[in-house]
Amino acid sequence: MTVPAGSTSRTYELDRKHVFHSWAAQATFDPMVVTRAEGVSLWDDQDRRYLDFSSQLVFTNIGHQHPRVVKAIQDQAARLCTVAPQHANEARSEAARLIADIAPAGLDRVFFTGGGAEAIEHAVRMARLHTDRIKVLSAYRSYHGGTNTAVNLTGDPRRWPNDYGSAGTVKYFGPFLYRSEFDATTEAEESERALRHLRRTVEGEGPATIAAIVIETIPGTAGIMPPPPGYLAGVREICDEHGIVLVLDEVMAGFGRTGAWLALDHYGVTPDLVTFAKGVTSGYVPLGGVIVSDAIYETFAQRVYPGGLTYSGHPLACATAVETINTMRDERIVEQAAALGEDVLGPGLRELADRHPCVGDVRGIGAFWAVELVQDRASKKPLAPYGGTSPAMNEVVAACKKGGLLPFVNYNRLHVVPPCNTTADEAREGLAILDAALSVGDAHAES
Repeated sequence: MTVPAGSTSRTYELDRKHVFHSWAAQATFDPMVVTRAEGVSLWDDQDRRYLDFSSQLVFTNIGHQHPRVVKAIQDQAARLCTVAPQHANEARSEAARLIADIAPAGLDRVFFTGGGAEAIEHAVRMARLHTDRIKVLSAYRSYHGGTNTAVNLTGDPRRWPNDYGSAGTVKYFGPFLYRSEFDATTEAEESERALRHLRRTVEGEGPATIAAIVIETIPGTAGIMPPPPGYLAGVREICDEHGIVLVLDEVMAGFGRTGAWLALDHYGVTPDLVTFAKGVTSGYVPLGGVIVSDAIYETFAQRVYPGGLTYSGHPLACATAVETINTMRDERIVEQAAALGEDVLGPGLRELADRHPCVGDVRGIGAFWAVELVQDRASKKPLAPYGGTSPAMNEVVAACKKGGLLPFVNYNRLHVVPPCNTTADEAREGLAILDAALSVGDAHAES
């Protein structure tokens, strides 16, 4: 029997027959069919509603189907769908102006890409050409993308099958007090010892060989670990001392997610390059880019930059960015994210941690939080192994979904990352579902 076109069963059937999915074993992958979305919610093919506390891959910062941005996409499509990147167009010019206005002083120019991984690729290329050096340092607890250079910069286990040890990348341990590599007991100790470790790594690798240090301002997929006070300033000092380019990766943490336009705004540090994507368009149309400092711009002022992309500054994507940024300003969505974290998510998650023995740690800021699940609080043994999952973790995730909550999951962590304009009532609804799901995790933890 032929399945009618448009039916959800046909959607699933065709997906399984023809779609090759990322980060998945193809034969066993079982995708949820999503039929519609609005605001902080989405619906599956059984018309079940889920609170989207994943923001998909942490990009729907203004929620789903915001009418202002949808209309801007429609209007731009009617006016100018596409044009080659060598031509100026209104949408790209205005998007660049707005993004430069958000960036720190002295970073006034934007190179547009199709997404975050391409942004990292080009930031590294710019740094290497600017310094005439090859090595790039990045942290073990990090994620920078799935393309060749970006995945080699990535610290998490998804790098391993793609790592040929030949991309000029070097790893170091960044600060993370809960699982300190430095036997630190305070944030101050963690910052001091992590900086000493980084300095020794730079010295051991040879400062004159290092083009850049690439850091997620607040690591996202790897665990949402806000850096301790003084750490980023210390990295900036090391870079300045040795002529190393500092690249801050704001792909996930940027554009309101942390309750600031860019996460770097919390730390008072000015990098040489900033990479962005995701929230700049709330994911409605793919867009990323590199915000370029004056010094690196001057390297290519009279010298051709040897890089480009067919869709760099695509007008449909740039018009989406313009309306996303303007909507965030008009509706004070960045401020709403800050209040959401301070007044609802932070206190609510800490209260859950007090009551659930499976919660080892809660950390975050704005609409950017992680709940670390453990078998035992004393030993901090994770509920799922590093780089994998477990039946216990799968049970917790299933309980979330059964209750109508879609979390972002990575190894032994649930990331609570709803749209930045989630209301307090919606957030409390999600926390109540999470409360019930954590009771499932408690069955696998020592009280």
